Amino acid sequence: MKNIIKELRARNSYTQEDLASKVDVRRETILYLEQGKYNPSLKLAHDISVEFKLPIEEVFIFENNYKQK
Repeated sequence: MKNIIKELRARNSYTQEDLASKVDVRRETILYLEQGKYNPSLKLAHDISVEFKLPIEEVFIFENNYKQK
């Protein structure tokens, strides 16, 4: 899953540590999210989107890995 967390942090002058503290996770979690190495729980995705005042689907880009019929 792709995301724009790094860009949103830059726009808001947040460090990884700042955002981690605001959403109650470790800095490494934010790092792994930004690198695409970790998919967040629904709660974490929600908390991050609320922090940036954006809908989840604007922060996280869900990729379709299946064909629609």
